[in-house]
Amino acid sequence: MKIVAVTSCPTGIAHTYMAAEALQMAAKEMNVEIKVETHGSIGVENEITSEEINKAHAVIIAADTKIDKTKFEGLPIVEGTVQDAIKNSKGLIERAMKLKKEEKEYVEKISEIKEEKQNKKKGPYHHLMTGVSYMIPFVVAGGILIAISFAFGIHAAENEGTLPWALSFIGGGAAFALMIPILSGFIAYSIADRPGLVPGMIGGMLSAQIGAGFLGGLVAGFLAGYTIILLRKWIKLPKTMEGLMPVLVLPLLSSLIVGLLMLYIIGKPAAAINNGLSNWLENLQEGSAIVLGLVIGLMMAFDMGGPVNKAAYAFGVSTIAAGQSSSVMAAVMAAGMVPPLGIGIATLIAKNKFTKEEREAGKASLVLGISFITEGAIPFAAADPLRVIPSLMAGSAITGALTMLFKVKLAVPHGGIFVLPIPNAVEGLLPYIISIAIGSVVTAFLVATLKKPKVE
Repeated sequence: MKIVAVTSCPTGIAHTYMAAEALQMAAKEMNVEIKVETHGSIGVENEITSEEINKAHAVIIAADTKIDKTKFEGLPIVEGTVQDAIKNSKGLIERAMKLKKEEKEYVEKISEIKEEKQNKKKGPYHHLMTGVSYMIPFVVAGGILIAISFAFGIHAAENEGTLPWALSFIGGGAAFALMIPILSGFIAYSIADRPGLVPGMIGGMLSAQIGAGFLGGLVAGFLAGYTIILLRKWIKLPKTMEGLMPVLVLPLLSSLIVGLLMLYIIGKPAAAINNGLSNWLENLQEGSAIVLGLVIGLMMAFDMGGPVNKAAYAFGVSTIAAGQSSSVMAAVMAAGMVPPLGIGIATLIAKNKFTKEEREAGKASLVLGISFITEGAIPFAAADPLRVIPSLMAGSAITGALTMLFKVKLAVPHGGIFVLPIPNAVEGLLPYIISIAIGSVVTAFLVATLKKPKVE
């Protein structure tokens, strides 16, 4: 029996491949042939061919983002999240094995009902993460280009025609300018498929132009997606004219509705809230800033790449969207580096608390930590959650609070230590490094103290 699968997480960095590996390992134990296609940050890898689809018994889609199911038409589909694949890969495979191709119509009906229920229960988060997953590469590329322009001097980009100006213009004038339209467009795409892209991106561009920013972009994306769904229900054309719906009727009417609502109703309140948030962050008193850093640290370590972690990261990105250094983004990245770094250090200083395999994984965890891939700590947290997760949260909370106390600011939304050497990318580089080191040591000490010795 052969099964094909697709995995995709919002960032396309760690969970995507962890889910794929879990499915492959489970299939090997169950003596089932499987091929897993990954939708990561660098695109589709290990792509499933038409021939493999024809030979497959069923398809498993373990994704937290929108996946085009067109090519799997005719195959029974088992759907789940990447967490389902990581934690219960055997369960997904067993469900797929029980399905029969003859059951296709029945499965499709069940899937429709299930999709409606899922949209009600967790639709908004799923749609938001789809938008964020497409937005992140623009944010990262733009942020790093802006940071490189700072290397020539903090005001070097002001001289038009120079290389620093060009780098800043590409990063801020192009990549960052596309960030909110991409976010809005792909939120709408997740809700309403391809017809949602046009009103979503137009709404996002309007949000950016009228100063409604990240918040306005979120509203525009959801508004565009659900507008398309309502128009599909309300407008019924004769069969001879149905071809006009996707190319004329839907894009025109939805863009008009979303555009007018953004300009006359939603835009000004969203811009006021956006400006208020910016002013509040700029004027935070020391005590309030420390509390905010503490909360950000707890969120980054709580589920290590899950919904809470992604919410904190999205908040950090929203504060850096204007192309300026952000204290929130500094706390987010520092706190996100601590869990895998702390675990890696713990495997070195308390070897008797870990198996040989865990000590080897600890080395990889260190590399993931310096790269700002928080998910590197997940295997250790899953194996001993009651002791490990509180330890991770404590270290990250301390780091987040310290970065705020030291008033560190970061101009780059990703990259870990590899962006720290760029001149002017970090305001307060030494305190930033110290904050990360302290949090990592605290986590390592707590893990080493709380965990019980392992018997090989």
